[in-house]
Amino acid sequence: MPEKPYDHNLIEPEWQRAWGDGALYKAEEDAPGARYYVLEMLPYPSGALHIGHVRNYSIGDALARYKWMRGFNVLHPMGWDAFGLPAENAAIANQRHPREWTLANIASMKRTHKRFSFSYDWDREIATCEPEYYRWNQWFFLKMLERGLAYRKKALVNWCPQCATVLANEQVEDGCCWRHPDTPVEQRALEQWFFKTTAYAEELLGDMRQLEGGWPERVLTMQRNWIGRSEGAEVDFGL
Repeated sequence: MPEKPYDHNLIEPEWQRAWGDGALYKAEEDAPGARYYVLEMLPYPSGALHIGHVRNYSIGDALARYKWMRGFNVLHPMGWDAFGLPAENAAIANQRHPREWTLANIASMKRTHKRFSFSYDWDREIATCEPEYYRWNQWFFLKMLERGLAYRKKALVNWCPQCATVLANEQVEDGCCWRHPDTPVEQRALEQWFFKTTAYAEELLGDMRQLEGGWPERVLTMQRNWIGRSEGAEVDFGL
């Protein structure tokens, strides 16, 4: 007798609705037992979900489900990194208002996420372009400004002419923009906001010792280099 073919279009939506109605993946704040927090990098809603997203979020989903099955109370939220240059550039390229374009992409990406049945607690969804979220970014910034931890000065920065923005050192690959490999990065003297992270260099480096053995050494090395403590320099001049 031939096997009945699996009709995913018929079966999966029914179970996805059941899992959603039953709040299967909702984290309980006061539940007893061990807790575990899983967070993948939030996507930029500058277009449609693609295979790179699927790879990234499948890994996080597998880890979250494994911890659920091990008895952990898992917090696995999702949100949208929607308040930045990728979304703005995509909106300009598509001749759409940035907010309209971004919200449409969020809705599209969310539908696709749900089709994959990723184990997110959607009650904790955030979008960084919404005032109720970014007001706290502004609050943190003002607190740092009040305490003298944020300041402005002119400095040489990496400038991508095509993105029309400043790039971090990590976003420069072989002298070009990581998003536009044919666009050379320029050095420009611009007035920028800076944070006094160097004031906490010793504390940051010391606390990283707590991560040794649990984090990959290459990641720890990257973080140490990013903190960038300077020991100074000694120069001998001939007289």
